[in-house]
Amino acid sequence: MSTKETGISEDISVYRNAEYPVDPLFIERWSSRSFADKSVSSETLYTVLEAARWAPSSSNLQPWRFAVAQTEEEHTLFQQFILPGNRLWTDKAPVLILIASDKRRDDSGEINSAHKFDAGTAWGYLSIQANLLGLSTRAIGGFNHEKAIEVLGLPEYIEPHAVVALGYQGTLDQLDEKFHDKDKPTGRRKLSESILKIRGLTEE
Repeated sequence: MSTKETGISEDISVYRNAEYPVDPLFIERWSSRSFADKSVSSETLYTVLEAARWAPSSSNLQPWRFAVAQTEEEHTLFQQFILPGNRLWTDKAPVLILIASDKRRDDSGEINSAHKFDAGTAWGYLSIQANLLGLSTRAIGGFNHEKAIEVLGLPEYIEPHAVVALGYQGTLDQLDEKFHDKDKPTGRRKLSESILKIRGLTEE
C-alpha cells in the first residue's frame, strides 16, 4: 500500500522515535480508524483472541471476557450501543470485539480488585498479535455501557470496558473526511515524564 493511499509516511520516524532500544513492533503499531473492505477469517480472529488468552493475571483468575461481532446480525446489535460519531468508522470494521471482565474473585462474589487491570493487559496482547498478522486495531470507550449490557444480555458481574475494531487497514478515501487529519500515528511524552519521583529518595 503506497504512502499516497494511506496518508502515512513509510518512515515511522516522522511520527515516532524510541528513546531506548525496543522491538520496532511497539513503535510501528498504531490505531487507525480506516478499515479495508476485506473480511477477517475466523481462524485469524481466534488467533488474535488466543494471544489475549495468554495474558498474565492476578492469581491466574483470567477475568477478561470477549463478545464478538462478526456476522451482519451481530454487528447490528453492537450498532445499538456504539455512539453515532464512532459509528462513522466502526461500521466499516469487519470485526468488533467488546472487551469486558468478570469482577468476581470466586463464586462467593468477592471482588477481584485487579479485574480491570488484567483485562487491559489482555487488550494489549490482542493488539500486538493483530499487528503481527497484518491487522489494525482501535479500542474505543465511546459506547453506552448500560445499553451494551442490556443488548448483549451480560450478567451483573460482567463489566464492559471497550469495543475494539479489528480489520485490515484501509485507505484515507475509505474513511469519513472528518477523520483524515487524525488518522496517523501519535507520539508519546518523554519516558522521564512518566516515571514518578519517590518521596524521600529524590534530591531536593
